[in-house]
Amino acid sequence: MPSTALSAVRRVAALWGRLPLRIRLVAGFAAAMLLVLTAAGAFVYLRVQYALDLRLNEDLADQSVQLRAAATTPAGPNSAPLLPHGQYYQLLDTSNRVLASAPGLSGPSLLRPGELRASLRAPLREDRGELLPISDRPLRILAVPLHPGAAPATGPAVALVAVRRDQRDEALRELIGQLALAQLAALAVASLVGYRLARAALVPVERYRTQAAQIAAGATGVRLSVPPGSHDEVARLGRTLNDMLTALETALERERRFVADASHELRTPLTLLSTELELALRRTRSATELEDVVRRAAADTQDLINLAGTLLRVGTPADPARLAVTSVDATALLTTLTSRYRTTTTTTGRPLHLQVAPGLLVPGDAAALGQIVTNLLDNAVRHGTGPITMHADTVDGAVRIVVHDGGPGIEAGFLPHTTERFTRADTARTTPGTGLGLSLVDAIVTAHHGELRICSRGIHHRTSRRFDHDCEHPTGGTTVTVLLASPC
Repeated sequence: MPSTALSAVRRVAALWGRLPLRIRLVAGFAAAMLLVLTAAGAFVYLRVQYALDLRLNEDLADQSVQLRAAATTPAGPNSAPLLPHGQYYQLLDTSNRVLASAPGLSGPSLLRPGELRASLRAPLREDRGELLPISDRPLRILAVPLHPGAAPATGPAVALVAVRRDQRDEALRELIGQLALAQLAALAVASLVGYRLARAALVPVERYRTQAAQIAAGATGVRLSVPPGSHDEVARLGRTLNDMLTALETALERERRFVADASHELRTPLTLLSTELELALRRTRSATELEDVVRRAAADTQDLINLAGTLLRVGTPADPARLAVTSVDATALLTTLTSRYRTTTTTTGRPLHLQVAPGLLVPGDAAALGQIVTNLLDNAVRHGTGPITMHADTVDGAVRIVVHDGGPGIEAGFLPHTTERFTRADTARTTPGTGLGLSLVDAIVTAHHGELRICSRGIHHRTSRRFDHDCEHPTGGTTVTVLLASPC
């Protein structure tokens, strides 16, 4: 394609892209309607033309039979008239001379030399005069050989008959005009209706755009106006966008709350650490006192490091795509992790009982699954009383891990908030912790497409519903159940 033509195409494409969507829709609809109407008009025109031509051809065939019969009579072509008045004919010899003709066709032959040669071998049908522009004397002629294959040197060799096409051409011209007017009217009506429909269909989109601009400008709580009884594509788009806005606002509010809570949690130990150091510098202290201050500061610093690490793990949503998913031996993992708590629970007089089925396999990240177990055991050791039991088995195609302690349990009103960040029950505020453990457990379980259940005092709380298995545990104390899909 030449560069000038290519640049012209690009300019047209750019101009087309700048047009409003409703204009492009109407233009495309109008172009399609124009093609359909043109095809329908051409079909009607050809059918009418065929019917009119068939009638003319039948008349020509009848007159040709009569002329041939009259030309081959003993009187020959000299007998006049050969056909009734008002019919057109000519008798031609092999030299294209007119031997006899109707009064209306006196003059030279209607056939050209080439047409004459063709008519000596087979019948020839031709038109004289065009449909448009209008001709003075439009004719359709039919020339047939009187002696096919062996025309005599003298005498008539071709019988030519003709009929006027005035009425046929007038009917076709009127039909073309009527079809053109009908198509223009239909195209105008269809384009107008298409424009109105396109504009009505795009009104909600423009409304959505205006409201989205308000949201982008900082407006909160704004939702797209979706008619309650509408279920078309635009309405479904509006409802989906509203759900997305709700999810975004919820996530934004959750992140803001997380930042505020994290700031609060970090401010307290930092203030204590700063105060201890300032008090240590107010007067001269002995080496033992300074060592004691440094040890306390180091302990506070380690607590801050642990809190910062937990904040990073909780603040970053667990992405299933980033997990190092392998086939984890849950039996070995649980046995190894619980052995670390044997000494702590034994010294406090709270034995830890482990019952784990052999050969438990879980698809997931071993480090993340280890965090689940350690956090659950930490909570049981810190906040529970009595013996701690952990058992793991398979149920309904899932690996089930259950941690139970015989403590006082969790209040029913606080149970739904246990997995929220920095939330702690009133009875747990005097014990160490930040309120992030169960939140981290819930995030990891969700990333592994599992289910977390927290049950206490006969009340059951499920963070999600992925498995239909009912809870099985003692009614007293607190029980945390983790259900993970086992490999197929």
